[in-house]
Amino acid sequence: MKILSARKFNMFTMLKLPAAWFTGVRLKTINADVSTVQVKHRWINQNPFKSMFWAVQGMAAELSTGALVISYIRNSNEKISMLVASNNASFTKKATGRITFTCEDGAKIKETIQKAIETGEGQTCWMKSIGTNTEGIQVSEFNFEWTVKVRSKK
Repeated sequence: MKILSARKFNMFTMLKLPAAWFTGVRLKTINADVSTVQVKHRWINQNPFKSMFWAVQGMAAELSTGALVISYIRNSNEKISMLVASNNASFTKKATGRITFTCEDGAKIKETIQKAIETGEGQTCWMKSIGTNTEGIQVSEFNFEWTVKVRSKK
């Protein structure tokens, strides 16, 4: 499987997701199974309580899942639409310092996209991203329900 480099993906983020770019969200690593995204707590992405704003954490978490979705769609050589249908999150500790979001659901989305191609029907896949601080302590958990559908060929 050919994976986009983190550098190329971050250029894409700058052009297509400027809010994520300006708040410091960056893809760090991606392979067939795992994607990691980091964001550092700074003035531009903080809330009034001097921790990272929940929406910035959400952008980073979504990118960690979405990067895997985009990679598998790109490798399928099919025109496939993708969209988050639902999401939920829980927060367990103040997010300060550098936060790393990790998604390990590459195999799940690969199977889901393959099923969409085989059946021609839309499919859904829940993907999880865990946010941890530099001490390895979990600060948040996000779940995204991705929908994928092969676009009709006209």
